[in-house]
Amino acid sequence: MVEIYNMAGHLIRRLNQISVAVFADHMAALGVELTPVQFAALSAIDTRPGIAQAELAGTIAYDQTTLGGVIDRLQQKGLVQREISPTDRRARVLTVTGPGRALLDRIRPEVRALQDDILSGLDEGEKDHLLRLLKKTTDAGNDKSRAPLSPRKTR
Repeated sequence: MVEIYNMAGHLIRRLNQISVAVFADHMAALGVELTPVQFAALSAIDTRPGIAQAELAGTIAYDQTTLGGVIDRLQQKGLVQREISPTDRRARVLTVTGPGRALLDRIRPEVRALQDDILSGLDEGEKDHLLRLLKKTTDAGNDKSRAPLSPRKTR
């Protein structure tokens, strides 16, 4: 047996590959062109209308530079609107458009349902246990990430 087959990094990378493939397959079946990161960004913007683009990066634990391209594509698809912040002319604030909200309403149930496909082979108790452990280890290693999850700022 190859040594990497039992290493956390390899298994996590493989699970990520599976997750992305399952997401892509489900979106394709719906006729939707959206990546997991685009869904995360769109969903976070919907939850926090007017969020600054820089703050969004920390909200979804994604690199700020790369996120700019993600937002560009969402804007090109007519799903988000990017405007100059009324309080900081250097910042860009984001909102979900009507078509973006309609898309989210349509795909959120599917995205919730596909989570079971990602964790196929596990029973409900095992899924809950794995998710608790994944949350615990990602929280513990957050400061090691190049794109850490930032705590939500209170307004």
